[in-house]
Amino acid sequence: MLTVKIAVIHVLITGKAACIDNLCITPQDLVSRLGEFGQFCPVSLAEANELFDCSVNESLEFAAEFRGHYYKMHSWEKLQKFLVNPELYVPPLAPHPLPPADMIPKRLTLSELKHRFPKCAELQGYCPVTYQDGKQRYEALVPGNINHAVEYRDRIYIFETKEKLEKFLRSPQKYWDQKLPHKLPPLKQPISLTSLPLPGYLEQGIATSLIKAMNAVGCLKPKFPFLSVRRSALLYIAFHLKAFNPKGSEYTRRKYKKKMEQFVERCELITYLGAKMTKKYKEPQFRAIDFDHKLQTFLSLRNIDPVNG
Repeated sequence: MLTVKIAVIHVLITGKAACIDNLCITPQDLVSRLGEFGQFCPVSLAEANELFDCSVNESLEFAAEFRGHYYKMHSWEKLQKFLVNPELYVPPLAPHPLPPADMIPKRLTLSELKHRFPKCAELQGYCPVTYQDGKQRYEALVPGNINHAVEYRDRIYIFETKEKLEKFLRSPQKYWDQKLPHKLPPLKQPISLTSLPLPGYLEQGIATSLIKAMNAVGCLKPKFPFLSVRRSALLYIAFHLKAFNPKGSEYTRRKYKKKMEQFVERCELITYLGAKMTKKYKEPQFRAIDFDHKLQTFLSLRNIDPVNG
C-alpha cells in the first residue's frame, strides 16, 4: 500500500502520467477510475482512429494514471507515447472521442447470432473486410464464417477469418457501408467426395498425401527381403499414408510410423549384407560384429508378413 500511495502522491505533485503496473490495483478500482475511453487505447484512437479494446488483456502492464483516471494502451510503444505527452490523447486535445456504446462493434457468439434470427447478415454473408481490402473486385467476394460474427449499428456482419474480424473491430467505419455488385459468384454447393469418380476422388481427397508418399518411396527405393520391388514400394506407400494421415488419431499415426521405420530397417538389410558378404568363407571372429545377427534376421523374413509380422 505504501508503494501505491507514493506513486499517487508523485502523480498529483508532478501532474504527469505514470505507469500503474504492479501497484496492487483491483479490477473494481480500475473500472471505477477508468478515463473517458474506458478500456480502449486512447493513443490508437488519436493517431489512427482505431478502436483497440484492451479489456481482453487483464494485465496493467500497459496502463497509466493521469489526472486521477486510468488509461490502458495496447502495446509498450503506445504506453511510452502516452507517458511522454498524455495531454495529446485525452480531452480537450484528443482528436477523436470514443463513439457511444451503440456505435461500438460487438462480437457475437454463435449462440447470440442464432438468437438474432430472422435478422440476416449484411452483404449477403460476404466478408466486408476481404471485399474492401480486395478493392471491391469480383474475386474479393468471399463468404464469411458464422463463427466470426459482429453486430454494428444494429447490423450483422460475418468474416472470413478471425484476423478479418479483428480488423473490422478496430475500424468499423471503413468497412460497414458497402454495396454488392449486381453480379455475384454462384453459390457453392457441397459435393460428397464419395460421389466423384475414382480419379476425381483421389485428386480432391488424397492427392497431396499420395504425392508425398510417392516422392518418399521414389527417394528411398525400398526392397523388402523376399518381396518384389513393386510390392515393397506399395507397402511403403501404404505405411506412409497411414503414418501421416492428418485425419487419423495420434495413436494410429505413431503406430504406423513405427511400422514404417521397422520396414525401412529391414529393407536396409539387403544393402548391408551385400556390402559385407564375400565370396570366400570367413570365420566368425573375422566378421563384422552384427553380421551374424543381421543375416539371421534377413533369413527369418522369408515367411514373415511385413504388415503384421
